[in-house]
Amino acid sequence: MPQTNDTNRQESARYDSTRRAWEDIWDGANVAVELDAVQYRRAQATLNAYLPYLNRDDLILEAGSGLSAVVIEMKRMGYEVIGLDYAENALHVSRDYEPGLKLVAGDVHKLPFAENSLGAYLSFGVLEHFEHGMQPGLLEAYRILKPGGVLVLTIPYPNIVWRLAQWKRQRAGQQLINEDFYESTYSRKALVANVEQAGFDLIKAIPTSHSFTFWGLGGPFQAEGYYQTSFMAELFGDLSQIAAPWLFNFMTLIIASKPGKTQAAPSTH
Repeated sequence: MPQTNDTNRQESARYDSTRRAWEDIWDGANVAVELDAVQYRRAQATLNAYLPYLNRDDLILEAGSGLSAVVIEMKRMGYEVIGLDYAENALHVSRDYEPGLKLVAGDVHKLPFAENSLGAYLSFGVLEHFEHGMQPGLLEAYRILKPGGVLVLTIPYPNIVWRLAQWKRQRAGQQLINEDFYESTYSRKALVANVEQAGFDLIKAIPTSHSFTFWGLGGPFQAEGYYQTSFMAELFGDLSQIAAPWLFNFMTLIIASKPGKTQAAPSTH
């Protein structure tokens, strides 16, 4: 059924309010703190999972780069990375911190790059924030990637803790969706289906960040610091990753490629 004008207006309003929410978030954030978070064990595990699929000689885009912590980290590792975000204030803060960054203001649904021009597209917790779904963003990623180019994507997973929280909110008669800040989760099946529908060939779907699921329970699972997990959260995360990897993961990491030339086998770092 085609969308009504009222539905389109509602989605447009939510889109704008989500953008404003991120601008507010980045106004209150700190690049140095974000860089410290990139060194967290869960972040490094994700980084090490996808880095072998990236080519240092290709231009890599992080779409929705925020305060550019990943851009800065990868630049220091010798990768050629450009960051893009629609929250321009985040780009100004990033460049003030590290003036040599390649950054551009733009929308993930209308990227300012030519077809078949980039070697990799990175997206970390971005495409779940759009009420119209992830297809428009994925199709743009497909358009700008070279044949054989790599898609790296992380999306929140509806793990058992999240489902329990949603059930409790529903029982209490509370809204399940924030009016100003849209966010969704995707099951492994739904996420893979979206990626393949956009034309990509799946390489890997990896459950990640199990310790952060436990962080969300609070108390002994939280350590002092910015979203820092405790020893207990790390322990429970390790155990759940072994015993029930698709029950307690906070994020799903997708590595996929645009059909074309054969993707080189992963290298070791």
